[in-house]
Order: sequence, then C-alpha cells, then structure tokens
Amino acid sequence: MDEASLAGIESGGERRPGFRGAGASVAKVAGPIVARHGGGVLARLKSEWAAIVGPELASATWPEAMARGGTLKLRVAPGKALEVQHRAPLVIERVNLFFGREAATRLALVQGPLPLPITAARITDRPLSVDEAAKLDRQLAGIASPELRAALAGFGRRVIGAAE
Repeated sequence: MDEASLAGIESGGERRPGFRGAGASVAKVAGPIVARHGGGVLARLKSEWAAIVGPELASATWPEAMARGGTLKLRVAPGKALEVQHRAPLVIERVNLFFGREAATRLALVQGPLPLPITAARITDRPLSVDEAAKLDRQLAGIASPELRAALAGFGRRVIGAAE
C-alpha cells in the first residue's frame, strides 16, 4: 500500500475495496455456473469416489454430473451397466451416507469408457508379528460365535497389517 493510501485511511478517508469487489463479482457470476454443474457435491464425489462406493464399483463407474433434483449421472464401463443398475439403491445409499443428507435420489447410467482409470487405495496385508497375533487372539477370545470371531480376526489382521 502506498503512502497516499495510508494517509487517506489514517485521516478518516474511505478505503476502497480493491480485490474484494472483484471477488464478490466473480462469486456472483461463478455461483450459478457451479451450482448448475453439481456444485461442490460433484467435486467431492469425484475426489472420494472409491472410498464412497468401494473399489469394485469404483473400477466400473465414474460420477459425471449431479442434477438439481438429485439425479446422479454415472458413466459405466461397457458390460457393467446391468450390474450397476441392480446395485443402484446401494450406490445411492452410500452417496447419501457420505454427505449425511439426501444428495442423490436416483441414478442415470451412461454406458461408455471411463475417463480415468480408477486406482483405489489398496490395503497391503503384511504378516502380523507374533506379539500382534497373540494380542489380537486375546482380544477376540471372549466372542462366542465362531463366524463372528473369524470375521473380526480377518478385519483385525487387515487393520493392524495396514497400520504403520
């Protein structure tokens, strides 16, 4: 800021907004455009797609657009549209759970090649140390159901194996 501007502010002169005025103008122009193309919802969907729907569905689908009425337009890999159509309620539920509100009400599927190869975060299974395995076994010893104990043991091995 130059000395003349500082002198004007100190003497009670009016400060001109400068970039603030430009920012407000840009927001007024860009706001409707962003809203028309799904707003921040679509950007968040694209950035977290594999985490939202899981690696299997993420490898076959990609969110393309979000309409105001809650219609999520999904691009679906060739040959996978029927499977995704059957799993549509699950996809909608996961999307809404991610946002904590009813963001998607229905899916519109468009079959075609996906724009980017989806690489979901892979959990690398490393073998547990003897101490880690023993500790996990002790924690699960009180569970009576063998099926539940086996499921929790598998989950525990994946979580402990991924933590580093």
